[in-house]
Amino acid sequence: ANHTSMIGEEHLVDVMVREKVDLVGIISPEHGFRGTADAGEKVGNSVDEQTGIPVWSLYGAHPRRLTDEQLQKFDIIVVDMQDVGLRFYTYYITMLDAMAMCAERGYPIVVLDRPNPNGMYVDGPILDMRYKSGVGALPIPVVHGLTMGEIARMAVGEGWTKPVELTVVPCANYTHSTRYVSPIAPSPNLRTQHAIYLYPSTCLFARSDAGPISRSRSMGIRTCAVAHSHLLRIRWQGRRILLCLVENVSEWI
Repeated sequence: ANHTSMIGEEHLVDVMVREKVDLVGIISPEHGFRGTADAGEKVGNSVDEQTGIPVWSLYGAHPRRLTDEQLQKFDIIVVDMQDVGLRFYTYYITMLDAMAMCAERGYPIVVLDRPNPNGMYVDGPILDMRYKSGVGALPIPVVHGLTMGEIARMAVGEGWTKPVELTVVPCANYTHSTRYVSPIAPSPNLRTQHAIYLYPSTCLFARSDAGPISRSRSMGIRTCAVAHSHLLRIRWQGRRILLCLVENVSEWI
């Protein structure tokens, strides 16, 4: 779970505590339980201040699994996170890690599904599994069009993960033609729906010679712009899809 695990105005953890569910731990993904850590930032274990429940981080852990002591504390995992439908977006990988742990221990896992804001199309190459990593775990396209529940079912059905007792609670009235606007920023760099739509393209520049996209953070449009001095001669007249800024973001091309 993370900051997107909301039921209306109330967090899933708070709902479980109120309903007297024996919640013994919270597994957190990239960006942490509160969704405030930067992309790629290692997040350690902590304690939720409001409930006193321990938070166990899987992101940055090697291997990406809980300790045997932690695994003995529970007998079921519930997954609830807002994904954005991209192969390199890591929330689904945390879910796969949880599925692997459940398969190993014989525990059931329940996925509370949420709509995919990029779920209306499929695009990009399928991952060559020789390059499997922490930002790409399945042979699926860059824009895969799947919800978290659909990824979980596909991973089991295709044999990409070990057999596990999986239950998916589906989204009511959702189809892949539904345009879904996430009410909560799923991560610090995807603050708007526009950024979510652009991310399949803008993320490709994050580790390239074109420079880090984070240079636009101070302008409040992170992941919507690329900044680097090497782009000075490029002109995008009348284009809004990709903005090219100089090293000093106070100057426009």
